[in-house]
Amino acid sequence: MNAPFPAKLRGLFSPCRYKVAHGGRGSAKSWSFARALLIQAAQSPLRILCAREVQKSIKDSVHKLLGDQIQSLGLGQFFTITDTSIKGANGTEFAFAGLASHTVESIKSFEGVDIVWVEEAQTVSKKSWDTLTPTIRKPGSEIWVSFNPDLDTDPTYQRFVLNPPPGAWVVQINYNDNPWFPEELEKERVHCQFSDPKSYPNIWEGKCKSVVDGAIYADEVGNLIEQGRHRDVPYDPMLKSHVIVDLGWNDAMSIGVVQKVASELRVIRYIEDSHRTLDSYSAELRNMNLNWGTMYLPHDGAHKDFKTGMSSQQIMQNMGWTVQITPSMSIEDGIRLARMALPRTYIDRQASRLVECLKRYRRGIPQTTNEPGAPLHDEFSHGADMFRYLAINAESFSNDEWGGTLRYPSMGSYA
Repeated sequence: MNAPFPAKLRGLFSPCRYKVAHGGRGSAKSWSFARALLIQAAQSPLRILCAREVQKSIKDSVHKLLGDQIQSLGLGQFFTITDTSIKGANGTEFAFAGLASHTVESIKSFEGVDIVWVEEAQTVSKKSWDTLTPTIRKPGSEIWVSFNPDLDTDPTYQRFVLNPPPGAWVVQINYNDNPWFPEELEKERVHCQFSDPKSYPNIWEGKCKSVVDGAIYADEVGNLIEQGRHRDVPYDPMLKSHVIVDLGWNDAMSIGVVQKVASELRVIRYIEDSHRTLDSYSAELRNMNLNWGTMYLPHDGAHKDFKTGMSSQQIMQNMGWTVQITPSMSIEDGIRLARMALPRTYIDRQASRLVECLKRYRRGIPQTTNEPGAPLHDEFSHGADMFRYLAINAESFSNDEWGGTLRYPSMGSYA
């Protein structure tokens, strides 16, 4: 069998629990993974699961890639290809699945798998990895992972590149490691290098992006990271610590603690959680023992809750906080202020979740117009909304008002 391989991927033929290849376009990752699986599946009967995060139909899978490689390797008589599976004459079977559609119970059907290949793994969620990994438990079973990196905070990159499991085989491979890199792709690569230099390192060199494509604060967050302003930001007891809140219950509640000196904004703490009462957040803040300034609530903080007959503003004031309501402003005007505030902002390392939200805050693109619309309301928008409120209120942050020790009357719990 004539089956050439890039030198960097010969490790696919050595036993290892985790085999991981990441890098840019044209590196022959998928081509080589498919070829290595077919060769091993022809030598021994194997159960192989080919998975990705979302698979709405077999067309979304590597089914066609495997079929093409079967013909290229001259194994057409050995493998039987159907619309939904591939089977070998020796009992080998390939199956295809989307991880996001499976639960802990439904994924148990894959317990006997010998090899699982997770393709386009940059999109796989932490939940999917936590569900899949312990399921692949057959003695000698292997998990193969191939992907083009997106953000360095993505679960796959964190799990297998930054913090790889013990004994994992992890390799970065790019177009210049592919001896059969075609002339057609070389022309595309050179064109991209000059026409889209910002995207080039990610697309062709497999480097992580600073932010997701279409991020609203793309340039500002990219500069924040490049300039080292996401770092340890120490608390200064001589400055007031102001609290910025984006209220939430089912959705996440986001709270930032910020200090200001001259025009510089320092985010020293960040809290994000859900299904917690206001008094629990207040107690968590109080335990930080900071020199408190003003708490800023969004406009709905002044609305009374029908269950308690009180507003969030009243509840927090009764707990001893000095509270102001964020001035009413359109989302787009608030975004413009946030863009102006980010170049003078420092964010503490412990507030990495806030940076993640700013990296991923983006606009929806309706299929009817294919034009960017309003910002998406998703798991990342709450932290971004909190920072927008921070920017709106930034000019009113003062180090002169009294902060003092918070008093806590007996009030019970309020939503």
